[in-house]
Amino acid sequence: MLAEKLYNAHHQSQKPKILVIGDLMLDHYIIGSASRLSPEAPVPIVNVKKENKIIGGAANVASNLIDLGAQVSLAGIIGDDSFGEEIKAILQTKNIDTQLILTDQSRPTTVKTRVIASTHQIVRIDHEETHDISATLEENFLKAVYASIEASDIIILSDYNKGLLTKTLCLTLIGYCNQHQKRIIVDPKGLDYTKYKGSFMIKPNRKELAEAAKTEKIHSPEELVKAAEVIFDTTHAAYLIVTLSEGGIAIITPDNHQILPVMATEVYDVTGAGDTVIATLAYCLTLGLTVEEACQISNYAASIVIKHIGSATTTVDEILAAIKTTN
Repeated sequence: MLAEKLYNAHHQSQKPKILVIGDLMLDHYIIGSASRLSPEAPVPIVNVKKENKIIGGAANVASNLIDLGAQVSLAGIIGDDSFGEEIKAILQTKNIDTQLILTDQSRPTTVKTRVIASTHQIVRIDHEETHDISATLEENFLKAVYASIEASDIIILSDYNKGLLTKTLCLTLIGYCNQHQKRIIVDPKGLDYTKYKGSFMIKPNRKELAEAAKTEKIHSPEELVKAAEVIFDTTHAAYLIVTLSEGGIAIITPDNHQILPVMATEVYDVTGAGDTVIATLAYCLTLGLTVEEACQISNYAASIVIKHIGSATTTVDEILAAIKTTN
């Protein structure tokens, strides 16, 4: 039933227009093998076999949406450097609109370099500055995205806490979306969820929810609901969708909750799985599926991408195959 509904919605609907706003980054992978320790220090020597660069952060959300079948605009900032140009070049090859990507002269483009030996990540090296964008850049950014909000079916805020999504910017964007009857869903970061007040849906993972609700742990459904109540009080969101790793996905409203079991059978790398979940949620909601159906489908999508090393994407055909395999 779920597979049939997704198939029909995907094939009978026009391509939804989705705007992604958030922190852009480049994921740089150095992949090789390690069979001995360095004589200089007790660290492995990695014999490099290959390198690749993949768009990450909000750019990975946009990439997921394209592969699902959406028409995507991406708004964010990059540094005035070659890494930023690489991000734009990759986006353009995927037919993602980059007109809303502005340059910030005060920071480098965020780059995360991961060294992987025999499927194990040895170290991650980050190049970034995370201070808030300037008031002038914030004003210019808002002016740039307003028209795209009006033209979009749904808006995603992909917050990686890199300085773009300031409290003022978030609240202004959410207010504008609500004014124009546009649903906005948030992949949050940090401890202050008041910046997301008025959003339709917020998607933290278990750890992020615990930190934002200022609770030590979330081990039971009761603790999950109690933490969610704190967030509902400060954000007035309609839904909290909480990813629980091996525990599945929780759908929580101020009045009810349910937990969908995990669909993954093999886990190689959870990098980017949250991006896949929020992209799939947004895509399914624009097709007219219910929140529960969108979460079920997102659960299958996540089970596919975590079988790959590094940030990965999936397609509706792959999701349909996964649903049919488990039913």
